[in-house]
Order: sequence, then C-alpha cells, then structure tokens
Amino acid sequence: MFGWHGNILRIDLNRKSFHIDSLDTESGRKFLGGRGLAGNFLKDYITLSYDDPEMPVLFFTGPLVNTKSPTSGRMTIMSKSPLTGTIGDSSVGGSFGTMLKKAGFDGIIISGCSDHLCGIEIFDNKIQFVSANTLAGQTVSTLSRILKDKGAAAVIGPAAENGVLYSSIMIDGHYTAGRMGLGLNLASKNIKYITVKGTGKTRVADPVALKNASEDIFRLVSASPALMGEYGISKFGTGALYDLMNARHMMPSFNFKKSRFEHAASLNAPAFHHRFAPESTGCRGCHIRCKKMTADGRPIPEFESMSHFSALIGNSNMDTVMAANQFCNDHGMDTISAASTLACYFELTGKHPATENIIALLSDIVFQRGIGEQLGKGSARFADAFGFPEASMTVKRLDLPGYDPRGAYGMALAYSVASRGGCHLRAYPVSHEILRKPVPTDRFTFAGKARIIKLQEDINAVADSLTACKFIFFAATLEEYAKVYSAVTGMTISSQELMKIGERICYQERIMNAQNGFTAKDDDLPARFFDVSKVIDDDNPPKPINREDFLKARAAYYVVRGLDENGMPTREKAGALSLMTK
Repeated sequence: MFGWHGNILRIDLNRKSFHIDSLDTESGRKFLGGRGLAGNFLKDYITLSYDDPEMPVLFFTGPLVNTKSPTSGRMTIMSKSPLTGTIGDSSVGGSFGTMLKKAGFDGIIISGCSDHLCGIEIFDNKIQFVSANTLAGQTVSTLSRILKDKGAAAVIGPAAENGVLYSSIMIDGHYTAGRMGLGLNLASKNIKYITVKGTGKTRVADPVALKNASEDIFRLVSASPALMGEYGISKFGTGALYDLMNARHMMPSFNFKKSRFEHAASLNAPAFHHRFAPESTGCRGCHIRCKKMTADGRPIPEFESMSHFSALIGNSNMDTVMAANQFCNDHGMDTISAASTLACYFELTGKHPATENIIALLSDIVFQRGIGEQLGKGSARFADAFGFPEASMTVKRLDLPGYDPRGAYGMALAYSVASRGGCHLRAYPVSHEILRKPVPTDRFTFAGKARIIKLQEDINAVADSLTACKFIFFAATLEEYAKVYSAVTGMTISSQELMKIGERICYQERIMNAQNGFTAKDDDLPARFFDVSKVIDDDNPPKPINREDFLKARAAYYVVRGLDENGMPTREKAGALSLMTK
C-alpha cells in the first residue's frame, strides 16, 4: 500500500494487550482515513454510553500524513461525545499523527478500561502499559516536561479526571482536541497519557507527481490574502478574524445579546502582537504556521478563545484573556464551552465578570467546587437546572463559537444541521459569506445556502479524512488535493469522487446520530436568534432571523442531503452511498 500502512493498532485495556489488524484497501478508498475511517469503526458502538468500557476511543491519521503533502500533519480523535451524545470528533494538529504514521500505524482503536490510571507508550511496534498513578491530577505543562523524551504526547488534565463534560485531550502541550469532551472519554478508561515515537517512512507512489501537485497548492496559498496577506492568518493566527467579525456585527458579546464589543480595538490580534511579540509555529507539515507563541512559551489565544474570553463574557482585560486561555489549556478544558458556560452563568445570575474572579471560577469548574460542579456540565445543563434553558447558546448542547448567525444566514443553517452540534467547522460558511472565498455570497439570505452548506460539509469531511487543514481551502480546492492523493496512493481519483466520499462520511454521521435519537427538533438554533425582543440596541443591531425562512432552508438542506422531512436518513440514500443501515 502507498499512503496507508495497512495497520490498525487495537488496544484492549481490560487485558493490557494489543494486536494489529489489517486495513483493507476498499475501506481506505471508501473512507480515506482520519474522520472517515474513525467513523466507520465507531458506527457499531455508537448507541453505547460514552463511558461504557466497550465504547472505543479512536486516533486516526490519513493517507497524506507523514508525506510531503501540504498541511498533512493533522489527525482525528473520535468517540461518542459526553457533552452532546452525538458523534464526537476533533481534528487536531501537532506531531502525534505524524509520529503515529512513523510508528507504522494508520490508527489506534482503544477499548476496555484499565484497573488503574495508566499511560500507553508506543515506540514503533513496541507498546507498553505504564502505571500513571503518581501522575494523577498533574497539569498538561507538567506532563509535557515529564514526557518530553517519549515523542508526541496526547494527555488529559485535571478537568477530565474530575468529570468536566467539556474536557479536552491536549497534544504536544498546546494543540487541543476540544469541543466534544474527548478528555473525559480517555479519563473513563483510566488513561492519563499516550505517547508515540516512530522511525519509519510512509511510502509514496509517485514522489515527482506529489512535488508538482504540492507546488500548485503552495502557489495558490501564496496568492491568498486571507492566509498569507499582511493581516492574514499566517501573520496573526486565527485571531486575524477578530476585527472583521466585530466590524460585520457578528461578534458574540454578552452571551449573544449584542453583536459588537466596544473594546474590540484594544483586544484584537494586532494588539496581542504588539503586547507579546509572539513567534510563529504550526502543525507538522504546514507552512502557514498560524500558531503564535510568546517568548516564555504561552500560546496567543485562537480567535474563538480570544473572542469568548473577551466579548462573550464582557471582559476587556487582555491579561485575563491570556490567563483564562492558558488555564484552560493547562488543565485540559475546552475554551469555547468554558467561556460560553460562564457567559450563561453571568446572564442568569446577574453577576458581571468585573465583580467575579474569572480564573477562580474556571478553577472551581476544574476542581468541581461549589457552583463549579454545575458549570462543569456545560451551559445547556446549567441553564436547564436554573429553569431558563433559553440562556444556553447551544445546538445539540454544543456551545456556539465566535460567529453570530444573525449576521450570516449560511452560518445559521450550518450550526443547526452540523452532525456534532453548534460547530462552525463542519461547513465554515464564513469563507464565502465574509471572506468571499471561493466566491462571495449574500450573507443575509438563505437562497442557495442549503446546497452550499451540504457541499462544503462534504469538502470538509474530505479534508478531515485525508488529512489536511481546512484553512488551506481558502486558496486550494479538491482538484489540487485529488492530484496530491493520486500521487501519494497511486490510486487515480477525481475531485468529484472525493466529494462522493465526503458525502458518504457525512451521511454515516447522520445515521449514527439518528440511532441515538436525534431528529429535526435537534437541528435548530436557540430561540434568541429569532426574537426581536432579544436584541440589545447598539450602533447597528442585527435583525432577528425570520424563522419561516430558516425552516424552509433547513427543509431544502434535508432534500439535498437525501434525508426525509424529519431530518432522518433513508435506506435508499444509504444504499446509494454504499452504507449499511440496521
């Protein structure tokens, strides 16, 4: 095989044993790798609870990982989400995926539960189970120092050990597999860390063709202002979006009660760069290098963290934004859900962050003290318990990120139908509605958006499965990546065939969610976005979304996605996509 190794490492924690399964070529062709292959292995277990010992946790690379393909250093971690009950996956950078491929594996499937806190150490084809009892409660930074000679590391912090539903898995100390609570999946299996170091190479069918195809992508990226421009993502990281979202009245402020933040100019990415003079780094295999680090090793917050720990909670102190971001990373807790839960808490209690110690509240969440125990369950459960569920800005219990859907109707639709909940990355309509890539669309209409969202979901499923960074598709397309894939694997494929694979991956996720009881009632936005009375006046307040128009757009999405009128998969469409249904 080229691209793939054909080896899946299966780990049984009950027996502290492992064996290696073969990956057949047909599965590789149908699901590529990463998110697609992981989902195919997860499907038979998806109705189990997240903490059932038989519920697997999957780490999957793609065929492009550990090759010279552009932005190929990512991987997918997947299980059932403790926070949402949906399929739970996270595409994450760092070096773990590359090291896993160097060790000779396309993926890891972990089942069972250890009888004590343990670490799993992989060096090529040698796998060891190590007691981690002495590491209980240790932070991510401490673990990074202890494990630094063992290769790439995936670790959990105290948040996961203490049961926070939105705890994360941290890769190489700074890269977050977040949003879905996957840290708790590892904690439920008594895994504190996994390290991997490899020395092997990944075979490429046609290195010359790969070089030529990659150079085409490099040229397109170089010409992209959004990626490589003076104020682009390569220069300022994803925080480059901060000013733009505020200018477009899409900055979620005060728990989405406002769409602009008056202190935005002093908290944008240039302000952080002026203050901290960060250096650029990035995921393995990426030349865009969007991650920014201070001289003393602290990451500059990504856009979502920068936005949520400032505007969403009404905080204007830059030091607090930095401290909150660092605290969440070091304790293994998702920044978006943590900030969103605080925003919900501030709204419901009438308290303001000026009179609250934000870091102290985050600490209470991690260590489950006082109100922190309730906040650790997420904003949806907290608002339900408070008797005012409307204050939770979530879809399928996943907190909304840094884009107000009243300012971009494609985003409104994308949030509502995303298979993992209120996620901006399943379709990322910001690319065309705001950044005008690949072509501009009218952000204040649902016209044509159903088909656009469906197609973009398919593209991003391919990106997560190859694997590649979604941001590179501001410049490149699947036409370029079809050539990269063909060169690496020796299997000629077209962009249209890749799109069909993306459609298959997305449809299988809808099947898995349906098996867990998700229907059209879950494909919806918080009522706040449809209600004129919920808009706080500012310079140019957003208009509420017309609910009738939204429902028509959702119905149109169901048609183009091949679902029935209640958003449920059909046997006919599943069969057409070569998917099995019970």
